[in-house]
Amino acid sequence: MSNKIIIAIDGTSSTGKSTLAKRLAKRLKYLYIDSGAMYRALTFYAIEKNYISKSHFNKTELIKDLPNIFIDFQYNKENNKYEVHLNNASVEKHIRSLKVSDLVSQIATVDELRKEMVKVQHFLGSNKGVIMDGRDIGTVVFPNAELKFYLDASLELRANRRYKELVEANYEISFDDVLSNISLRDKQDINRKNSPLKKASDSIVILTDNFTLDQLEEKLLSYVTPIISKK
Repeated sequence: MSNKIIIAIDGTSSTGKSTLAKRLAKRLKYLYIDSGAMYRALTFYAIEKNYISKSHFNKTELIKDLPNIFIDFQYNKENNKYEVHLNNASVEKHIRSLKVSDLVSQIATVDELRKEMVKVQHFLGSNKGVIMDGRDIGTVVFPNAELKFYLDASLELRANRRYKELVEANYEISFDDVLSNISLRDKQDINRKNSPLKKASDSIVILTDNFTLDQLEEKLLSYVTPIISKK
């Protein structure tokens, strides 16, 4: 009999956190929660409502509007994936744009917004059997998670991964713009006052530079299996 646990995967941007979390969730038949997608959905909403742009950020109005914002994950039978929904509409095709990427860290620094997202995340993880990736999962959202990973890689490799993703999704963008965006996000995530990106003291650190996704999946599973196999 397997024990259901909570697995937290934190790390810098574009280290493969989401891809690995999805793979593990599929192997273990766990619920996958993309916390980054939740903040991106909230950022997309704020952009659409003109609460935020590169030149302004109306935090007060966005916070007031929180009761009208519902973010969850729904299963898409066509692609066999869970997708983030904003007020019951899929926003997967909108939240990966560079426009959202440029502004999401500002949204994530607002304490009231983070608290609301954490409430949703706690609810989704209440029955365990959950894998969640993000920046503060092992330190803030689920500090008592049975297993915590922290992934990192070189800035250039992460930018190259992100650039390829955007090109494949038909975004017109330069590598230098992606590199600059990821560098800026690193600084914002590490230095923000509320829930900054940092390694949990009990996390397992994995540098992903020299591994394939298949190798990384097996590496993470080698830590998971002994724990969930305990009776």
